[in-house]
Amino acid sequence: MKRLLVVLISLGCFSQLQAQNFKVTLKTPNYKSGIAYLTYHMGKNLNVEDSAAINNKGIAVFTGKRKLPGGIYSIVFPGKNKSVDFFIHKEQIISISSDTTDLLNKTVVTGSKEHILFAQYQKATAAKISLLNKEKVAYSKSTTAADSAMHEKKYLEYNTELNNYREGIIKKYPKSMMTVILNGMRDPKTMDKIPVTHQDSLDNYYYYRAHYWDGITFMDERVIRTPFFLPRFERYYREIIPQAPDSIIKEADYQLLLARTCPEMYKFLLNWLTDEYINPKYMGQDKVFLHLFNKYHSKGLTPWLSEKQHETISRQAYMIMANVIGDPAANLKMVDTAGNLTPLYSVAADFTVVCFWDPTCGHCKEEVPRVDSIYKANWKKHNVKIYGVLSADIKDNIVSDWKKYITEHALGEWVNVYQTKEMKEAEEKAGEWGYHQLFNITTTPTLYLLDKEKRIVGKKLTWDQINDLLQVKMAAQNN
Repeated sequence: MKRLLVVLISLGCFSQLQAQNFKVTLKTPNYKSGIAYLTYHMGKNLNVEDSAAINNKGIAVFTGKRKLPGGIYSIVFPGKNKSVDFFIHKEQIISISSDTTDLLNKTVVTGSKEHILFAQYQKATAAKISLLNKEKVAYSKSTTAADSAMHEKKYLEYNTELNNYREGIIKKYPKSMMTVILNGMRDPKTMDKIPVTHQDSLDNYYYYRAHYWDGITFMDERVIRTPFFLPRFERYYREIIPQAPDSIIKEADYQLLLARTCPEMYKFLLNWLTDEYINPKYMGQDKVFLHLFNKYHSKGLTPWLSEKQHETISRQAYMIMANVIGDPAANLKMVDTAGNLTPLYSVAADFTVVCFWDPTCGHCKEEVPRVDSIYKANWKKHNVKIYGVLSADIKDNIVSDWKKYITEHALGEWVNVYQTKEMKEAEEKAGEWGYHQLFNITTTPTLYLLDKEKRIVGKKLTWDQINDLLQVKMAAQNN
């Protein structure tokens, strides 16, 4: 499925501000032609905001009838191998004079108060980092223990000075863009306690998680357009918090609540969360997407999305509503090979594997025999049954082909069923969902695992994943 993360629309966090036009003027003596780009940082990427041709006087003008949100921006020069960063906060008329022979010392940005502190920081840290690198090289070339100790001591002293300089900026300019960046660069706090017991490890984890967002606010739109926020946000949801849907939902709701006073941040968070969980990495996490749909998308709280995007999100939500992990599966009412009505819920078994397949599907021809083999070798003796559903349009010869395949491959121990043409027509006339919608069947074969009460235990798994899950469930029952 296509990724749905949309381009953010610049609304700004302060609704009382009227829309502004922006104008960024670049002056460079190194180019008399070519295309320059006005970009902004978001994670590891530079995203293009605007482009402009450089004239024969070395001037390019970027303009737009909108307000540029605060954040770190960058001018990318023709050839795309050189760039210069600068800050934008509220100011929208900015001039940049830059000589690419020495971008650090020969770049002057006017019109952005936030950039003054950034420029000072760049020069101060460049000098300190140069000293750190020299000590690192000298340490690696040391021939005596005394030399090694001396260079290590100097390195630590320079590093301490650098950290103190950064901390000084944070304390002196707590609301500055530079402080936003420095807070984002900090590693989350950890406990000094070395874990000995399992409880010690838990204590360390909960402390780290509690301090993960220290110094970073979800009520400041400038945070979005920085290199650090997106990777940090992704890591939080993919690695730090438990991957159980309810844990993710709790965090998402809390952060979205914090961001409601900042429309740009709110849009960014909801877009990312929707994109992440509409087609999740782990089974069962589509519950997160369904929650986002019910609480936000279906309530009209995403007006920035296009009609097509709304349709895509709504269609996917309705496709998974009837097959959430832990919920009872829909009771399929189909007939067997003899034409007898054989509903899914009539199958008495400790576990039921529902297999949607098509005898004309090449992948099914490979996988169905494997499913049958593991069934006969392992599942059958544990009172597991297979409810095999013909998942194909009822057309000429398909039912006879299906029955022939069942006979030739000895699938008679399965509960083999299909939906007649008349049953499908009656279903459509009544406005009822078909099995494709109820079980979100987009490919074949598709396998579901149900428990004794026909609750969904697993879905859209391979036969070996079903087997592993069965082993875990049966072991839990025995204990």
